[in-house]
Amino acid sequence: MKTKKITLLSGDGIGPEVSIEAEKLLNLIEKQFDYKFEIQKKDFGGIAIDNHGIPFPEDTKNSCKTSDAVLLAAIGSPKYDSLPREKRPETGLLELRRELKAFANLRPVMLFDPLLDSSTLKKEILTGTDLMVIRELTGGLYFGKPKGIEVKHGEKTGFNTMLYTESEIRRIAKIAFEIARKRRKKVISIDKANVLDVSQLWRDVVISVSKDYKDIALEHMLVDNAAMQLIKNPRQFDVLLTENMFGDILSDEASMLTGSIGMLPSASIGDGTYPAIYEPIHGSAPDIARKNLANPLAMILSVAMMFKYSFNDKNTYEVIFKSVTKVLETGHRTKDIFQEGTKLVSTNEMGDLVCQNLVM
Repeated sequence: MKTKKITLLSGDGIGPEVSIEAEKLLNLIEKQFDYKFEIQKKDFGGIAIDNHGIPFPEDTKNSCKTSDAVLLAAIGSPKYDSLPREKRPETGLLELRRELKAFANLRPVMLFDPLLDSSTLKKEILTGTDLMVIRELTGGLYFGKPKGIEVKHGEKTGFNTMLYTESEIRRIAKIAFEIARKRRKKVISIDKANVLDVSQLWRDVVISVSKDYKDIALEHMLVDNAAMQLIKNPRQFDVLLTENMFGDILSDEASMLTGSIGMLPSASIGDGTYPAIYEPIHGSAPDIARKNLANPLAMILSVAMMFKYSFNDKNTYEVIFKSVTKVLETGHRTKDIFQEGTKLVSTNEMGDLVCQNLVM
């Protein structure tokens, strides 16, 4: 029997609701497959601010660092927007990534055939889209210093620093090329090298790394063009390699190809020193919290990614993926992907359906 310790960070908004569905799935896998899960539930984000005064308490940090994987649902709420930036839920998220050295964010954009009509794009543009965004996660504007808001020349001035070292770029580029080797062997590196010096360094280092991967085709694309091409012809992309902010924006844009941001999972990984973080890319959606309306599939697919990347269990990953596919094929939809002619279900009903169709 394989015993795994998982730290579960349910967080805020719809986070607790989709977390329940993840737990439901894990409990079933534990019964049917050869696993024993030790799930540690910890406060993180807004709930941690309410209970402990800070978004990332030391007890939560210790649990994360000593786990085999971390499952994070969602954090944040407008009620915390008036707090100093260093005390907001989002600052806790940046600290979590930094503490676990999770520098590589993997965001697969997979189109389920039953949802081709859910997107605002034409079916003929979407069919066959299957791409992976590899986003650098611990550098760039979100972490660069100096940063802040100061009074300069008699007026308030805000500033952030986009900062990357050669080693940071090199390690994320290697991950992109390695993943491309297992896919369609094409990397498109996203930058703004025509105007940004840091992007020119990014491009230079990626070219250097590519020399060790002669079997992988490398292209470069300016970020504004990439935003347009994702909508114009998403099938041209295999692996997108991006710095932190560009990846944040482009992956959210890419989520609309699937019809809903509620469908996309992610994995944030490092060098193996600490566990990886698995989370849906959607936010906490406070407007629908506690209404049993949220789509739990991104959370469930994040659980699937955990089995693939942290537990080296591709079979269980595929079993979960097939179950989600079958539920969608039978026409069941949460509100975000509902269309006339399909069957509207709640958060917990969708979770139940995935479990009912889970077959080894």
